[in-house]
Amino acid sequence: MDLDDAYANAAHIPDSDAYPPRWTAAAEAYRQRLSVAGRARLGLMYGHGTRAALDLFLPDTAPKGLMVFVHGGYWLRFDRSSWSHLSEGARARGWAVAIPSYDLCPRVRISDITRQVASAVTVAAAEIPGPIRLAGHSAGGHLVARMGAVLNPEVAARLSHILPISPLSDLRPLMQTSMNADLRIDDAEARAESPIYSPPPACPVTVWVGGDERPVFLDQARKLSRVWGCGLEVDAGRHHLDVIDALEDPESAMVARLLSD
Repeated sequence: MDLDDAYANAAHIPDSDAYPPRWTAAAEAYRQRLSVAGRARLGLMYGHGTRAALDLFLPDTAPKGLMVFVHGGYWLRFDRSSWSHLSEGARARGWAVAIPSYDLCPRVRISDITRQVASAVTVAAAEIPGPIRLAGHSAGGHLVARMGAVLNPEVAARLSHILPISPLSDLRPLMQTSMNADLRIDDAEARAESPIYSPPPACPVTVWVGGDERPVFLDQARKLSRVWGCGLEVDAGRHHLDVIDALEDPESAMVARLLSD
């Protein structure tokens, strides 16, 4: 198998180049609208460096709890500024939503990013009381799946649902892609950072994946669901780039599952 092609999502999605600018425009408009309404706290620092920051979007009433969304991009691309609009599904249902940036490879290793995201969740949790729900897409799905193993016990005890969307749960195949020149995954990190080698978190987990995704992403999702014995939702007709659209809709099945008790 040509693993570069197998993990190349954009090359197999029509008009894929249009997605990033569309995300950025929707996110910017959303931040402006929430800022005018006094419901956005932008650029909260959770560590050192310009990327160790998060945006927090507040509901119109006292928050029911905290939802954290962690973006994807193979740990190589993007920051929090492209995803703000995905807060609306949870925010409209009464939840505060935090979206962090993090440092990117090759400047750091994936294990460093995992620790950064844990710091971001911890800082956001100090701002918002109550239960914590985590959602992440692709590399972000990997990162939220790691949180049960790396968060401090006090914050981990507040986790009430984790939703890895199209997650990378087994990093070993990525060692054979050209991306690994920047990711620098070795055998030790592949095992330490692959969620399939960690015990499942104590809270409920639902693995979500688009039905039209690349076969390797369907395999990665099914493997995590099987190893952890958790729920799996295959979203018919959705591919890797549009499967996250449901987070924007408070009435979507994805948001209902993430926020269900």
